[in-house]
Amino acid sequence: MKKAMNAFYAQSGGVTAVINATACGVIETSRKNKQVISNVYAGRNGIIGALTEDMIDTNRETKNTIHNLQYMPGGVFGSARYKLKSIKENKAEYKRLIEVFKAHNIGYFFYNGGNDSMDTANKISIMSKDMGFPIVSLGIPKTVDNDLPMTDNCPGFGSVAKYIAISTQEAALDVASMSKTSTKVFILEVMGRHAGWIASAAGLVKKEKADAPHIILFPEIAFDKKRFLSKVKESIKKYDYCVIVASEGTRYKNGSFLSDTGNKDAFGHAQLGGVAPILAQMISKNLNLKYHYAIADYLQRSARHIASKLDVKQAYAVGQAAVEMAIKGNNAVMPVIKRISNKPYRWKIDKTDLSRVANKEKMLPKKYISKDGYAITKSCRDYLEPLIRGESYPPYEKGLPKKIKLKNISVRKLLNKKFMV
Repeated sequence: MKKAMNAFYAQSGGVTAVINATACGVIETSRKNKQVISNVYAGRNGIIGALTEDMIDTNRETKNTIHNLQYMPGGVFGSARYKLKSIKENKAEYKRLIEVFKAHNIGYFFYNGGNDSMDTANKISIMSKDMGFPIVSLGIPKTVDNDLPMTDNCPGFGSVAKYIAISTQEAALDVASMSKTSTKVFILEVMGRHAGWIASAAGLVKKEKADAPHIILFPEIAFDKKRFLSKVKESIKKYDYCVIVASEGTRYKNGSFLSDTGNKDAFGHAQLGGVAPILAQMISKNLNLKYHYAIADYLQRSARHIASKLDVKQAYAVGQAAVEMAIKGNNAVMPVIKRISNKPYRWKIDKTDLSRVANKEKMLPKKYISKDGYAITKSCRDYLEPLIRGESYPPYEKGLPKKIKLKNISVRKLLNKKFMV
């Protein structure tokens, strides 16, 4: 029988309300298979923890603490926006990873992230074999943007969709009640650089023609200033107020973002600086209307208190499945969610090759966007509705969600050589 080895788990990129439910699934499932995986070492601040040999010993945490991870937003072990360069550009990084994994008897690598992270997991699978210390490397899907291909939806999306839908509905009621004498326009800016999945969730609120949101701005639809202002004016005339939900990636026909700051993040993505104030000024200058705006920003992805119950369940399931797949010998794959039916909604876990996901994006389909480009269609509603179902409230203490405290005890370093990132 093959000797048990350790596993390395890391969180990558922007965190979600349910990423720790995935961590819970990975660790609890590994603990049930001690004959194969003796311990799970978590990277402190993601992949950086492997490069700097700064890892957390999850065996030092109690069963109850690990179980309660599913109620915590944020990344309990620390996440990082750090993309490994190509092997030609920086072979030293891959060599260092293998040195650390070899020193700590790590034979399994679980990388919890988006499309860039799947590329890293795929590279590690290939390079570890070439370097003589094969690692079973699996990606685990996570992104609020819902833009990973090959999976029906991504863990993290259902909860942000629920938050945005609720926020839109509640803010719309507020604005409608004051529109006669005060605010006429409310703008909610949501995440979504290239794909309009999060913005589309606001459309769930609109049951009748007069309901908010009156305008949704998708990255997939080129922004036309004249048409936009005309639509705002029309909404004010008909309903006395206008609620707009704008994706941060709203762009002009030439592809330039309305809110591009000119800066790039660690993954090389454009750093966007706030489309809501730009739209607000545009409305004020051209239509002379009183406005308010809100930027959901981190609030939308950290709202564990109103997480989708289904999202929590699926986040745990992909973590559990990743370990089970690895134990069965699957390598360079990612667990995916397959939708079996809409009514009733049924799903299962399947798998796909990392090469089919790495560095690829899934846009909001055109069939999900109305003909005028400002709303969602019935098929989009049918897709979205099951994903926000159910409540999974965290335990409360003195009126606040109870925070889970981890020991986060470091694994003893075995290598003398430091590595700078």
